[in-house]
Amino acid sequence: MAAYSPAARGRSERAFQTHQGRLPQELARAGITDMNSTNVYLEQVYRSAHNREFAVASTLEGSAYVPFIHGYLPDLLCKQHDRRVDNDNCVRFEGLTLQIPADEHRYHYVRTTVRVHRHVDGTLALFHGPRKLAGFDARGHTVTKKEVTRLAA
Repeated sequence: MAAYSPAARGRSERAFQTHQGRLPQELARAGITDMNSTNVYLEQVYRSAHNREFAVASTLEGSAYVPFIHGYLPDLLCKQHDRRVDNDNCVRFEGLTLQIPADEHRYHYVRTTVRVHRHVDGTLALFHGPRKLAGFDARGHTVTKKEVTRLAA
């Protein structure tokens, strides 16, 4: 989890310090010297003991879960790469040439920076700011909106 304030960063640094100070000593006392034994020890002994000692119960009732209500998760949970549009209104990405189709917002995107999203299923998408310009399959062929709906089903 990201720490967005100095206080939160201080708490996470203190937690790291606690683990770095305790864990090597506990592993040495238990005679553990290899990674597999360390993982077993962490799972079966260390984590539960640490949580018993340092866990603090919430003062609030209920769940802290907040539902995701805006956006399309695959466009957020993907690898994103900035690319510059070439003079032919195409983007070169990992050996593929991705053609930006004509749209009503701009005549062309030459020399602008766009984002290429590589989704976990291998499909690609091009974005200019928040606007999705095009979608592509893993081979770089344009995917229409009908195909996207069919593939998602």
